[in-house]
Amino acid sequence: LLVDARNDDAVRKLRDRKRREEKPFAVMMPSAEETARWCELSDMENRLLISPQAPIVLLDRKQKTPPLSVLIAPGNPYLGVMLPYSPLHHILMRRLNIPVIATSGNLSDEPICTDENEAIIRLKGIADVFLIHNRPIARHADDSIGRVIRGGDYLLRRARGYAPMPVFLNTENIPNEDVLAVGAHMKNTVALNRGNRCFISQHIGDLDTPESRDAFVKVIGDLKSMYVIQPRQIVSDAHPDYASTAYARDCQTGHYTLQHHVAHIVSCMAENDLEPPVLGVAWDGAGYGDDGTIWGGEFIWIDRDGYRRVAHFRPFLLPGGDAAVKEPRRSAAGLLFEMNGGRWPDDSAPVVEAFTSVESAAIRQMLNRKINSILTSSAGRIFDAVASLAGVRQISRFEGQAAMELEMFACESDKIYPFGYLEKDRTGVIDWEPMIRAILSDREQGEKKALIASAFHNTLTAIITMVVKKAGTRTAALSGGCFQNRRLLETTMTALKKEGMRVFRHQRIPANDGGIALGQITAALKYPFLLKKA
Repeated sequence: LLVDARNDDAVRKLRDRKRREEKPFAVMMPSAEETARWCELSDMENRLLISPQAPIVLLDRKQKTPPLSVLIAPGNPYLGVMLPYSPLHHILMRRLNIPVIATSGNLSDEPICTDENEAIIRLKGIADVFLIHNRPIARHADDSIGRVIRGGDYLLRRARGYAPMPVFLNTENIPNEDVLAVGAHMKNTVALNRGNRCFISQHIGDLDTPESRDAFVKVIGDLKSMYVIQPRQIVSDAHPDYASTAYARDCQTGHYTLQHHVAHIVSCMAENDLEPPVLGVAWDGAGYGDDGTIWGGEFIWIDRDGYRRVAHFRPFLLPGGDAAVKEPRRSAAGLLFEMNGGRWPDDSAPVVEAFTSVESAAIRQMLNRKINSILTSSAGRIFDAVASLAGVRQISRFEGQAAMELEMFACESDKIYPFGYLEKDRTGVIDWEPMIRAILSDREQGEKKALIASAFHNTLTAIITMVVKKAGTRTAALSGGCFQNRRLLETTMTALKKEGMRVFRHQRIPANDGGIALGQITAALKYPFLLKKA
């Protein structure tokens, strides 16, 4: 779908019709030279932008630029930019010679249309004009998304241009067995191997709709057919309710599971040719834990004997479960409820003001009775809670919005909040309560949101550094969606390297759940002792 990026009315119509309230759009520029008029463009960013893979590249906007619609990426200092990558794009951009929004032909959360007859039906309420061709599209492929961090590429979504290029596992002891890894439920990708070559699919997306699950099955069939592979083993996430896990259960093939955060860490190990022992820091929104709760703020030690949970955030109840992903105020309510000894906070608490009286009563009942309230140690939900308590955002219009805005707000500051740490059954528990109390105090005293956001990020870096040092390791791997936060990633790597440690991050494989399939297939081929028989 193409729209004039300078036209507010056109962009507003696109948002309304596509049902995409605030999530940023990407812009296609006529050339790299034109891109430099609108955005800061380093040599490394230019190289990524003009590369054959031609991903969308996140760039810093210039302060004084020609007018682009503010509705493209509301309140966002970054602009996702790509260049023409198909002959049709080159022809159109030569004729237009203006920046255009170039976004996928679908409704939000649905797979891309690949058939013109289907497109005319599904997109008739969105597109004003259809440009069709007599060359059929074999399979859907989203645009890849990347940025430059610490002088290197960092993919946020791996699809067109990169998939299904293989990742080579650095080992001579690969079993003579083909494996299918079916990934996670969110940001799904799948993977197949032939020997030590792991073919990872393009980004499929969240498996919430029948259309996305059909696309998931089709991609698996395409990969099997393309590489003439019939897997004799399937690895899925340990979460019993994931659509990908259900698919693996239904296959007449040996089915194994791998814990979500272990998969994150093994994915980072595979990309960086790391061998155990490794301490992994896996921070994300949610992953099914070995104890049946939802993990997400994990430090996991992996060696030749298996894996062990070294440390994690203090758990708290999340009222409404998945609904809390869209409402940071619910995460904040869960934290305050835990801090208050399992009692609803008094009416003067900042988060209470974010609910109506009816909503407040419902949330209070959920927490008091532990109805539809899950226990979590998620770092992603702590990001959301702090965004709510700092007054940054109470309801998110797209995934990760609150955490993104918290990162954008952060200024330069050395301030660090206090936090607690205690050992329980050989596992460290990081207590966020002193930090939250300090944030509430700052808010009450009128401290700027930018300083609160900065101190919060600094505190997270201090927590990681402290736990890694306590573990006595010299090698750490950082994975999980929270490490798409550039500030957190850069400050953490700097702090750990200052302590003389070897620190590894993702580059060409996403740190988010798009990398889970690589972790699953690597574990099956190199570290089968990490798997469990389903």
